[in-house]
Amino acid sequence: MNGLLVVSALLMGVLGSAHCVVMCGGVVGMTCTAIPLQQRGRLASQLPLLLAYNAGRIASYAAAGAAAGALGATIASFGLVEASQLGLRLAAGALMIAVGFHVAGPGRALRWIERAGAPLWRRVAPLAKRLVPVTTPLRAMGLGLLWGWLPCGLVYAALGGAVTSGSAAGGAATMAAFGLGTLPMLLAMGSAAALVARVGRTGWVRLAAGVALVAFGCFQVMHVSVAWAGGHAAEHACCSHH
Repeated sequence: MNGLLVVSALLMGVLGSAHCVVMCGGVVGMTCTAIPLQQRGRLASQLPLLLAYNAGRIASYAAAGAAAGALGATIASFGLVEASQLGLRLAAGALMIAVGFHVAGPGRALRWIERAGAPLWRRVAPLAKRLVPVTTPLRAMGLGLLWGWLPCGLVYAALGGAVTSGSAAGGAATMAAFGLGTLPMLLAMGSAAALVARVGRTGWVRLAAGVALVAFGCFQVMHVSVAWAGGHAAEHACCSHH
């Protein structure tokens, strides 16, 4: 398992949390408003629902990551393993750069990829509506399992990394790490929704997170490019020697 990839996914989740406030903040608020009014100010009343919702959401990410990792391993198995891995990592880095602009900017850089996932969400959304109001941890977990399939450019970028993991287990671990990275912001969203939403939408917070993601994506693209160039140089030297 690629430890660096898992750490990268974790950081992507942490840095992209501002985007998660916009995408998932509504459903987190829904789990909180399901609590009786007199109990909403008590963290002990909110926590079981929030933990159950996020457990379901992260489980969905891990399942999607397992599928992505298996797909990447299948692609690599057809031959040219190194070239396939480098190509997939290059695509993942480019997608991470797009996510950075998406988070830092007005939020339109990845609308096209989110629209591509809309047909799936149209099938899932009616099931999610049946779980509202969210009155029990089981309902909250079910809603999280479904909400994990919401079309989201940030999630798709993380899945791009999961494809390069080389296995279903590696892909699942990558996406679970991504989900854990988003967890602090969304848990805080439940206990202080208005404040966290305001901070998450603040221009400088989104800009800082976006710049960090772009820098991280550029580093990955450069790293892959150097590895690719080094491989071609070694192959050329070998051919020249013969």
